Parts: sequence; structure tokens; C-alpha cells
Amino acid sequence: MKKTSLAILMLSLATGAQASSLNDARSIENSMNSASANSQKKIDKSAEARLSMMAEIEQLQEEVKNLTVYRDHLANLVSNQEAEVSSLNTQIEGIKDTRQGVVPLMYQMIDGLKTLVANDKPIRHEARLARIEKLEKMMVQADISDAEKYRRILEAYQIEMDYGTKLGMYQGQVALDSGNIEADMLYLGRISLVARSLDGKQFWGWNDASSSWQSLDNSFAKGINKAFAIASKQAAPSLLTLPVSVNVETQ
Repeated sequence: MKKTSLAILMLSLATGAQASSLNDARSIENSMNSASANSQKKIDKSAEARLSMMAEIEQLQEEVKNLTVYRDHLANLVSNQEAEVSSLNTQIEGIKDTRQGVVPLMYQMIDGLKTLVANDKPIRHEARLARIEKLEKMMVQADISDAEKYRRILEAYQIEMDYGTKLGMYQGQVALDSGNIEADMLYLGRISLVARSLDGKQFWGWNDASSSWQSLDNSFAKGINKAFAIASKQAAPSLLTLPVSVNVETQ
């Protein structure tokens, strides 16, 4: 009996020792698993951080590349602007010299307009004189650029050219020996300048030779009235018969 009890006791002790060893092994295994899991988490976290850092580095490299391109672009712009500034400075110096030549030219052109109007048929005479007077006043206005002054003078010359090529009508004064009278005026370029009384009963033609108005007989009435109708767009353009006066110098 004693031997059996001792055997049972020893078996119980052995079983308890095995259970303790098993528990210790499980505890160690759990600890190892926990440590392994923690290590894996650290590895994963480190890998994520590395990937994130690599992505950030690539982004920074791309930004550096873009900044380099932008820097070169700005450098080219600055270089181009410096070239433009240099060119403008050269042009400004040239403008000073050009201006010294253009201003006298503009005065000469205005004088040329005066001469033209003085020696020409009195087509819109008052309006042309008023235009020249306006140009003369313009020349001393500081708020108008030289370029604009030159443009307006050229415009006046263009108007004078149009008088030599167009058919036009207006109301104006006819200077007669008996005095000035208001009449309807018509010009066909610089070929013909005629006048018709406001009641349509009297007609005059400009005589270049005498630089005066001369009375016209009624044989010109039909052609003159037709010309007035065409000029006022009341009739279609067609062949006209008008008195022509050319100043021919005698030899």
C-alpha cells in the first residue's frame, strides 16, 4: 500500500511538473508570438515610413525639376526684357531725332494744304479753311501726341484727295457781283463745280480762268438737276453732262 501511494505521489508530482513545464512553454511561445507580432508591426511601420519617405523624395525631386525649369524660364524672360529695354532706349533716342524732323514736316504739310485750298476750286471752301485752322491750333496742344497730329494731317490730305474723285453736294455761298447768295452746290471731282439756286431756277458754274462764278443758261438745267438727283441718291448713277472749266495758260 505504501509503495502504491508513493508511486501515485511521484506520478502526481511528475504530472504537475510536466503541466508546469507545458504552461511555461506556452507562456514562452505566447511571449515569442507577441514579440514576433510586435516586431512585424515595427517592420511594417518601418516599411510604410520608407515608402512614404521615398514618395516624398520623388515629389521633392519633381518639384526641384519644375523649379529648375521655371528658374530658367524666368532667366530667359529677364534676358529678353533687358534686350527690349535696350531696344526701347535706342528707339527713344531715335525718336528724339525723328521728332526734330517730323515737326517741321507737319508745319510744311499744313502750309501745303493752305496753298492747295487757296488755288483750288472753292469746293466746301469754308469747311476746308476751318479744318486747316483746327490743325494749326492742334500743333501747339501738348496733350496730343506727334503721332496723332501727323495722323490728322494725313487725314486732311485724304479728304482733299476725295474732293478730286467723288461726286458730292452741299449748301454754300455763291459770290456774285450783286452779292453772296445761298445755293445748292455740286462738285464732280475737280472737273466741275456748279451751283443751283434754292428755288431751282438759276444755275452757275465755276470759271477757273477768272476764278469766279458765271451764270449758266437753262440748257444745262437738265444735266445739273440729274447730277443733284444722283448725288442725293434719288437716281441711279449714269452718264452726266456738266459744264467743265479748265484753266489753260496761253502760250
